[in-house]
Amino acid sequence: MIAELRQWLRRAVRRHPLLERQARLFLLRQRAKRHAYPDWQPLVESAGAAWPAARAAATNGPRVLVATSVGAYIGGVTVESMIATALTLRGAAVDVLLCDGVLPACLQCEVGWYRRQESFVRDGPARDFCAYCHPPAARAYGALDLPLLAYSQFLVSADHEEAASLAARLSTAELSTYRDDDIAVGEHALAGTLRFFARATIDDEPNGHAVLARYFQAALLTTRALRRTLAAKHYDVAVFHHGIYVPQGLVGEVCRRAGVRVVNWNPAYRKQTFIFSHDDTYHHTLMNEPTDRWDGIQLDAAQDAALTDYLQSRRFGTQDWIWFHERPEEDRQKILAEVPLDPAKPCIGLLTNVMWDAQLHYPANAFANMLDWVLASIRHFAARPDVQLLVRVHPAEIRGTVPSRQLIVDEVRSAFPVLPPNIFIVGPESQVSTYSAMEMCDAVLIYGTKTGVELTSMGIPVVVAGEAWIRNKGLTLDARSPENYEQLLGQLPLGRRMDPAQVRRARQYAYHFFFRRMVPVDCLVPAQGNPPFRLVLSALSELGTGHSRGLDILCDGILSGSDFIYPAEQFPVASTRGA
Repeated sequence: MIAELRQWLRRAVRRHPLLERQARLFLLRQRAKRHAYPDWQPLVESAGAAWPAARAAATNGPRVLVATSVGAYIGGVTVESMIATALTLRGAAVDVLLCDGVLPACLQCEVGWYRRQESFVRDGPARDFCAYCHPPAARAYGALDLPLLAYSQFLVSADHEEAASLAARLSTAELSTYRDDDIAVGEHALAGTLRFFARATIDDEPNGHAVLARYFQAALLTTRALRRTLAAKHYDVAVFHHGIYVPQGLVGEVCRRAGVRVVNWNPAYRKQTFIFSHDDTYHHTLMNEPTDRWDGIQLDAAQDAALTDYLQSRRFGTQDWIWFHERPEEDRQKILAEVPLDPAKPCIGLLTNVMWDAQLHYPANAFANMLDWVLASIRHFAARPDVQLLVRVHPAEIRGTVPSRQLIVDEVRSAFPVLPPNIFIVGPESQVSTYSAMEMCDAVLIYGTKTGVELTSMGIPVVVAGEAWIRNKGLTLDARSPENYEQLLGQLPLGRRMDPAQVRRARQYAYHFFFRRMVPVDCLVPAQGNPPFRLVLSALSELGTGHSRGLDILCDGILSGSDFIYPAEQFPVASTRGA
């Protein structure tokens, strides 16, 4: 319902701009209602003395900081309050940390909420988001009676003055690259700013510097607050969503530097599953996961069939939390009617990502950014009329949670006013099935998309130029530099599919990625809207040891550092009750 209400309000605001603020506040009030957050009070009351006894018994246990920070992210509060409860039942002493409105910007802010950007430059989220962020999250956690910390407890006026002073006198370049005690404050501030604008660059944004200055102040204040939090409380491990942007990216930076173990998480793709990672965001860790975690898996007929069934479902999203095509066009003749490829010439596919998403530094990237890679690829094939290039723009550019304001098609048209006749672009609005289109290609070029995991499982050769998770698995051609990328392109077309042994390894990794790294949590069931899940419990005891294999694995990993790997080859895949 909230998702539909959000869309209706945005349409109304476009028709009647004066309704902007009232519509935004109305939606925030709806989200802040208690029923949108997990209601722990009935469960605590029904547990009687058992819950206070569990809290008391955990007083001297491992020290865990659940650094939710942004209370307006209902999915974060839902998952992390569940994790906090489960850890307490396993003897851990859990504290919760929330921002209480002191940060001048955060990942909850986005440009779509501000028709007049000057209001954000002037006030940040203080006049709207903050009032509907901390209070409902604090109420949800308060029912559990766990220690609840606030950012403001660990900040003094001098911190705000220092952050404001630096933001006022540093240039855009200096703000973006600023490091504080070797913590990349500026990098995370810039990532947060790009997310706010839904662009890969702020060069053409009139308020770009001013918004960056706000995110810089928020990043620096987060750094200060977390340093003092860790000094005062001495935690063993910190658990929090995602691990990038502001403030979560800075929470991770400070914890790692202080020697506090970090656990990040994110909703996975399959329904009722989540990806947890040690030390850093999964954006980083999945690229460098040791291959011995999956190389020895031997899929039996049932497991291989389950993988095939899931990969087929990915075309339509029927087994996933989120998908971008309701009715993808699979028919090859209809695709060729929309995209007039020459069947007599080989075709190379190229899959984009959303340009602004997770714009952090990845040492493995061959290019400074995705756009540079796209344009370099087009230039290469423009000089090779014997080979066609089919660019499929990610549908999330226009259908994602934060629609992009910098579109690949526009950038390509700017660089190539007349597109070479052997270059074809399928825009984000098209219903063309990405999978069917790529099956028509000799090989596929990717930057950061997870689709590389699926394509290699289908035997389609893949060249990786960015931070895609299929990199470093011995299954793809991985570019190390622009020059090396040119060399790899020079080998195309390959004229063959991957050999059977490679495909077997690719399917082993795909099974590991989709069924083992995506850990099922039965009590979080599919729901409409954002987040796409809700908590369903009959009693607190259901979060205790032995009730859920997936939850046991997550809690063991948080407390002991063991791998967040669900041995799906030993157990049936979790049900999708509530779907």
